This record gives sequence, C-alpha cells and structure tokens, in this order.
Amino acid sequence: MSTPTRRHRAPKDELLPLSDALEEIGISRATWYRWRNQGFGPEARRTPSGRICVRRSALDAFKDELEAA
Repeated sequence: MSTPTRRHRAPKDELLPLSDALEEIGISRATWYRWRNQGFGPEARRTPSGRICVRRSALDAFKDELEAA
C-alpha cells in the first residue's frame, strides 16, 4: 500500500497594506496617488473590505526597477 503524497503549495504572494508599502518605498500617500495618476508605481488592488493593498511581488519588482534607474 502506498502512502499518500502531500502536494506542497507555493506560498501565496503576500498582500501588504498600502501604508506598509509606502513606508517601504519611502513616499507619502499623496506622492503615491500622484504617481498612480501618471501610471507609475506598483500595481495596487482594493480588497473586498475596501482596503488598498500591494502584492509583495509587485512591490519588489517596482523597487528593483527604481534601483536600476
């Protein structure tokens, strides 16, 4: 009899509250809204509860892009 194998799931991409993401980038909320209106900055999503969050992968990619510039 074989033992069942467990599938290891990849960890979910963490959702960060906008305030944490802005603190990590080092900008104000006003700057983020200005950047967003210009099409710049990490992609953010609104959760069903109404909070604006940024995925960890999107934030890391954005920070890498800033360092490359």
